Amino acid sequence: MRQEKTPHENLAGKRILVTGGTTGIGRATVRALAARDARLLTFGREEAPLGEVLREAGLPPECGLTADASTAADIRTVFATVDERLGGIDVLICCAALGAQPIHEMREEDWRYAVETNLLGYMGCTRAALERMIAQGSGIVVLVSSISPEIMAPGESVYAATKGGVNSFALTLRKEVGDKGVRVTVIEPGSVGSDMQPCTAEEQRAAIAQGEMLFAEEIAEAILFVLTRSSRCDVAMLRVEPIRQKTA
Repeated sequence: MRQEKTPHENLAGKRILVTGGTTGIGRATVRALAARDARLLTFGREEAPLGEVLREAGLPPECGLTADASTAADIRTVFATVDERLGGIDVLICCAALGAQPIHEMREEDWRYAVETNLLGYMGCTRAALERMIAQGSGIVVLVSSISPEIMAPGESVYAATKGGVNSFALTLRKEVGDKGVRVTVIEPGSVGSDMQPCTAEEQRAAIAQGEMLFAEEIAEAILFVLTRSSRCDVAMLRVEPIRQKTA
């Protein structure tokens, strides 16, 4: 007898935290998940863009809060809010990250802040999520990284270091928690139109039209693909690039 494949997971009612949901990939992901009736909480550092994304997604104000992923105190506040408003967590999606310049062109406090946000923020949020997921025997952690550690483009020394750390963390962590019912995925986007890009909105539109840059929504779709696989399927790493990705 042929065994039937497990159906795709339904996201309706899933308790999901999206970090950095006010810009770029995070913002597109919040909108995509809201359209699928997930129970959402997101945060960003600034109140105005937070309000904008909640309105775009048709979500009430209690689905968002202002917080900084680089600080342990704010992460504790975020997860206390997760417990209070969602009653737990099924999915963590980490998107909160900053761009950076070459280390010798940055003030010390600025490059350290980038590391604290891009790497330590991901690790701190993951640890807090795992405390809850391991206790319930299930969960998905999605860490949005970058192809920067592979292409090593000039000007991205600090950024590539943080994203390389995210990749190693995720790919090792999945072996540590897989037997506890928790799946871990790292997403590696290529060039994506977002507020992080140094070019103007018009230049981004031109790059997208020429196949040199992706819409943030295309990465959100990749995240939805990961979340809707069966519990048997762990997408360890998913790399998504524009058809004409520049490598330097």
